[in-house]
Amino acid sequence: MTGGDFINYNEVVKISDAYLLPLVSELYGLEGYEIKLIPAHDGGRNVVYTCEKAGTDAKMLRIAFLNDRRREDFLAEVEYIRYLFEHGGSVSNAINSQKGNLLEEITHNNHTFFICLFKKATGKSLVENNYRYREGAPITEYYYNCGKVLGKMHQISKGYTPVHRRYSFFDKYNAEYIERLIPGSLPLLKEKLLDFLKTLEGLDKNRESFGMVHFDYNDGNYSIDFDTGQITVYDFDNSCYCWYMFDLASLWTNGVGWIQFEPDAGKRKKFMDDYFKTALEGYRSETRIEDSMLEKLPLFIQVNLMEGIVDAFEVMRNNGEEPECDEELSYRIKCLEDDIPYMGFFHEIYSCEEPFEYEERNI
Repeated sequence: MTGGDFINYNEVVKISDAYLLPLVSELYGLEGYEIKLIPAHDGGRNVVYTCEKAGTDAKMLRIAFLNDRRREDFLAEVEYIRYLFEHGGSVSNAINSQKGNLLEEITHNNHTFFICLFKKATGKSLVENNYRYREGAPITEYYYNCGKVLGKMHQISKGYTPVHRRYSFFDKYNAEYIERLIPGSLPLLKEKLLDFLKTLEGLDKNRESFGMVHFDYNDGNYSIDFDTGQITVYDFDNSCYCWYMFDLASLWTNGVGWIQFEPDAGKRKKFMDDYFKTALEGYRSETRIEDSMLEKLPLFIQVNLMEGIVDAFEVMRNNGEEPECDEELSYRIKCLEDDIPYMGFFHEIYSCEEPFEYEERNI
C-alpha cells in the first residue's frame, strides 16, 4: 500500500517532471525517448506518458499514485497481461525494466509510486479516427472483431493460474462497501444494489463462466489497426475475477453509441439485436458461453450500470469532492431504482436528444 499523505494528479505530474522521470528513464532504458504527458480523463487514477524514439516501438509509461492498491495488485495485473500476450491474446504487452522486473516502485517523500511500461498498441482509437471505421471494410467486421478479441482473452483466462492473484468481484462489491460509499440520502439505490449482490451471489462460478476479466472493455481501451482491422486491448487497471458475462454486457453497451440518436425505439432495438448477434459470433469463434448465462445479459447490463455508479462516487471521494449527481449519474441511478432494463435504451425514459441523461438530483 502506498504511504504518506493524500496526493493529487497535478502534484504527481510536478513530482514526475522534477524527480520520477529521470529515474524511470534509467530504470527502463528510455534515454533519448521523447516522453509526453497524456492528459487524464475525469477520474483517471494514473499519470500516463507516451515514449517515442525514431526506429523503435513506441511505449506507454504508467505511474500509479492512489493509495488504494497494494504492490501485489499491480503485480497481479501485469503478470496477467504478460500471460495473455504469451498465449496469443491481442493485448499491449508489459515490458520488463532493466532489472528484469514487470513492476518497479519509487518512494519519494514517504509516498510510493508504482511504475509500469507497456508496448504502445498499433493503430489508434475510434475517437481519434472520428468514429470512422477503416476504408472499404463493413462496420460489421469491427463488431465481429470486438467479440473475437474478447472471446480469445476469456478463453486464455480459463487456463490461467496466477502467481499473484487479483481481487474478486465480491472483494470490492459487497454490502459493507456499498453502505460506506453510497450516501444515506439514496436509500432506494442502496437497497437495489444490495439486492443485485444477493442475486449475483447465487450464480454459478465455474471455470467456464467465472475468471479473470478486463472489467472495462470499451473503445477507449483498445486501438484498431486501420490497415488490418486488428484490435489491441490495454488498460487492465480494473481487471478482476468476475463472470465473463460482465465483459459481454460491456460489449453490448459498446454498441449503443452507433444508434443513440435514432428516435425510433424499435429501430434502436433491431440495430442492437443485429449488432450483438454479430459480436457474439466473433466471441463464440474463440470460446464457449452457455445459453443459460447469455440469458442473464439484462442482469449484467445492470451490473455494468452498478459499476459505473460505484466508480462515480469513488472518483468524487478520491478527488475530495462532496457527492453530487449530474444528469448522467442520475440516469444510471434511475434505471436501477426503477428496474428499467437495457440502460433504458428502449424505454420512454430515453431521449435521443440527450442520450443517457436524466434531471439532476440533490443528494
